[in-house]
Amino acid sequence: MKRFVLPALFVFAAGTFLGARFGGIFSQPDTLEQLRKLEDAFLLIDRQYVEEVSPETLVDKSIGAMLEELDPHSSYIDKKQVALVQEGYRGSFGGIGIWFEAPPPDTARVTSVISDGPSERVGLMPGDLIVAVDDSSVVGMNSIEIQNRIKGPIGTDVRLDVKRRRANGLIEFVITRGEIPLYSIDSSYMVDDETGYLRIGRFAMTTHDEFVEHARELLGQGMTRMILDLRDNPGGIKQTAVQIADEFLTGGKTIVYTKGRVERESETDTSTDGGLFEEGTVIVLVNENTASGSEIISGALQDHDRALVVGRRTFGKGLVQRPFQLRDGSILQLTVSRYFMPSGRLIQTPYSDGRAEDYYASKFGSLREATYATAEYLSDLPDSLRFETAHGRVVFGGGGVMPDFVIAPDSVAGMNAPILRAVVRQGADVRFTREWFLEREVALREEWGERQDDFVANYKVTDAFMSDFWTFAEDFSVKVVEGDSVPGEGEFSAVDRAASEELLRTVMKARLAQRLYGSESWFPIFNRIDQTVTRALGFWSNAEELASLPASKEFEPRGD
Repeated sequence: MKRFVLPALFVFAAGTFLGARFGGIFSQPDTLEQLRKLEDAFLLIDRQYVEEVSPETLVDKSIGAMLEELDPHSSYIDKKQVALVQEGYRGSFGGIGIWFEAPPPDTARVTSVISDGPSERVGLMPGDLIVAVDDSSVVGMNSIEIQNRIKGPIGTDVRLDVKRRRANGLIEFVITRGEIPLYSIDSSYMVDDETGYLRIGRFAMTTHDEFVEHARELLGQGMTRMILDLRDNPGGIKQTAVQIADEFLTGGKTIVYTKGRVERESETDTSTDGGLFEEGTVIVLVNENTASGSEIISGALQDHDRALVVGRRTFGKGLVQRPFQLRDGSILQLTVSRYFMPSGRLIQTPYSDGRAEDYYASKFGSLREATYATAEYLSDLPDSLRFETAHGRVVFGGGGVMPDFVIAPDSVAGMNAPILRAVVRQGADVRFTREWFLEREVALREEWGERQDDFVANYKVTDAFMSDFWTFAEDFSVKVVEGDSVPGEGEFSAVDRAASEELLRTVMKARLAQRLYGSESWFPIFNRIDQTVTRALGFWSNAEELASLPASKEFEPRGD
C-alpha cells in the first residue's frame, strides 16, 4: 500500500494519533451483514487456502482496496511505519528541510523547501523529483519509507539524486542533516515607501504570531498596501490560516466552512473585529504549489473581494483528513469533510475514486491549459463551477483557486531563457556561489556584514566573478560556444549569454546575500526580476478598486 502522502518532516510524537476507536454503531441497515461477509471471506482464506497466508497482510491489503474506492487523500499507515517514524524522532535525528508528496507509481516530488533549511542552502527546488537516496532507488516507495531513508543524525550527510525538469540527467545533492528552522515567514520588507511584501512559506502553530509581528513592522515603516506571497506554501494547520485571513477581514465574514457526514465535522469559521489590515490594498500571489491552508486564505479574500489574486491556479485540495488509531497502533487517515469557500465553491480537484495515478494526471494535465490557454479553460467549465464574489465577480471552483490575473511563465525569455534554465536546473549558481563565498567569507563579512540594506542597494557582481562562473558552469553542461545555441547538448551562444547576463548577475547577488544574511535576503533582490512579482506591481489600480468597494454582503453557506 503506497498511497498516503505526508510531508517529509512530519513529526509523529508519542500520542499524536489518539483518534477515535470504533464502537458498535453502523450507518446502514446492511452494514453489519456486509462486515460479517468480509469476516467469512477472511476466515475462509486464512483456513482453507492452499498455502499459508499472513492475516496481517490480508487485512492491510483489504484496507488498501477499500481506500481505493474513496478519495486520493485518505490513506493507511501500518503499525510498522508508524513505529519507525516515532522511533526516529525520539533520538537526535535531523532532517533536510523539505515537504514532498509521493503519488504512486512515481517517486517523491518536492513541493516546498523550508527557508534557511539544509536543502535550500544547496539548491534543492520545488518540483524536483527524488530518484535515489544514498545510491538506493526510492522510486515507488511511499512517503514514510522515503522519509526514513532521508532522516538521520544531525551533522551527517545524505546524498540525493534528483531529476529536475528539462535538466540533463540526474543532479546530485549532498545535504548535511540539521535541525530544521520552524519559522513560517520567509521574508518581509518594504518594496517602496508604501508597498510591503510578506511571504509565508508554511503554516504552523506560531505562524499567526509571526505574521502579526512582521506586519506591524511593515505598518510602522509606512505600509498602506501589501503583497502577500503564498506561492509554494503547502498549507499546514487550518486554524492558523483562518487566523491570518481574519486579519484582512472585518467582523462577521465567513472565512471557510466544512461539511461532513458526521455532524461534528461540519463547522464554520467566521472573522472577528479588529483585524490588523482590514482596509489596506492587498495582492495575493499563488501558484500550483499553493495548497490547503494557503488556498483558504487566497479563496476567502478573493470571495470577499478583499484581495486581488495573481499568479497561477492553486493545487486544489479541499478535503479534510482526520487520523484514527486502529487497535494495533496503525493509522487510518480518513477524509471526514470537505471545505468550502465563502461563496460556496469547493476548490478540490475532481476525482472519481481513490486511485492517485489518475487524480494527479488530471490535476497537472489541466494546469497547463489553465495557465497558457486560460480563456479556453474557463469557457469549458460548467455553470456548476461558476460562483460569484460578494460584489458579483465570477470565480471558479473544481480544481484550485483560479487567479484574477494569470501570469504565465514566458517559455523562452527572462528566467526561462534556455541558458538560465540550464544554470538553475543544474544547480550551478548555488554551487559556484557557495565555493566562491567560502573562499572570501571573512573579507565579505568585514565589509558588508552590518550593511544589509547597503548590500541590497549597491553591491555589484563583478566581471571577474562572472568569468569564473562561466568556466565553472562548463562542468555542469552549460558551455558557451561560438555559433548557435544547442540547448539539448548544453551549448549556448555568446549572444544568448549576453542577453541573460544581467538577470544572472541578479541571481548571483541574491545567492551571495543568502550566504551573508540568511535566506530572507534572497527575496528583496530576486523579486526585482521575478516575473510574477514585477507584473503584480502593475495591478495596484485593480486591487485598489477592490479595496474601495463597500462592505461586502455575507454569504449563505451551501455545499453538499
